[in-house]
Amino acid sequence: MACDLTLSVLDTSPIVEGSSAAEALHRTLDLARLAERTGFHRYWVPEHHGMRGVACAEPAVLAGAIASATSGLRVGAGGVLLPNHPPLLVAERWGMLAALHPGRIDLGIGRAPGGTPAMAAALRRPPEATTAPAHATALGELLACFEPESRAVPARGNRPEIWLLGSSGTGARLAAEHGLPCAHAHHLDPEGVPEAARVYRESFRPSAHLAEPVTLVSVAVICAESDAEAERLAGSTRWKALSRRRGRRILLPSPERAAAELAGLDRAEVESCSPGLVAGSPGTVRRELLAIAARTGSTELMITTPVHDHARRRRSYELLADAVHPPRPR
Repeated sequence: MACDLTLSVLDTSPIVEGSSAAEALHRTLDLARLAERTGFHRYWVPEHHGMRGVACAEPAVLAGAIASATSGLRVGAGGVLLPNHPPLLVAERWGMLAALHPGRIDLGIGRAPGGTPAMAAALRRPPEATTAPAHATALGELLACFEPESRAVPARGNRPEIWLLGSSGTGARLAAEHGLPCAHAHHLDPEGVPEAARVYRESFRPSAHLAEPVTLVSVAVICAESDAEAERLAGSTRWKALSRRRGRRILLPSPERAAAELAGLDRAEVESCSPGLVAGSPGTVRRELLAIAARTGSTELMITTPVHDHARRRRSYELLADAVHPPRPR
């Protein structure tokens, strides 16, 4: 039986162990085509800098390529880190994308660092740029760039759907104040999302572009034919998360290597490193996603899938699509 969940994709273009940035980017284009064929609604890519395991540094470039490789899928950023850019440039880039792909472009805005302090310096970002007041000011400037009197010529009349990344109460309140839809990162902070979503809904003020509060929630999901196989695949991200906790950053390893590294370790400690991960068979995953939707009040879930092998990653999305929205009998 189908359910009332909308599924979307969050793809970091992961550079897994044994692969390259070029391979990761081409796999993103392949996965986006699959997502469109299997009924996913949106496809977002992030902004990260200096991270060995993430190929996407400039979401506008990759979003343009994805939009050109698909025909109906909504495409966007999850998100552009506004402290790194003059608001005018962001408006021009995304206004151009909205003009080239009308009705399909989303612009998610965040204020996270997106990299190390050294990368922030390389980006010429002043330290105060990520403070809440500075971010609120920059957001106001960005929104003004899409108004009719704006000097951002490509942005005038070409406004993408603008979202705010609001996993914290501060971000959620800012989204509510401007009457913007709000995206919450369950895959990063599963415990904090229900409260942030509540704050957003209770504080929401209607705007010219949105009459009622709208949310989506990003969730890390690995779906396989059985619970055991899903957990085997999940070993890769569990070992990567545990390595990071222990002070060592690694690329996402194969399940076989992860299993060897995890053998004999305390299972509770291993699982505590990735508390938001949902891994299981289609039935298990469907039940877990419905529970997350109920806790957060969001009917759109944006799925990120940390699987080493691209074919198995593709298969996870196929199984998930069928589990949530089974194909109708012909």
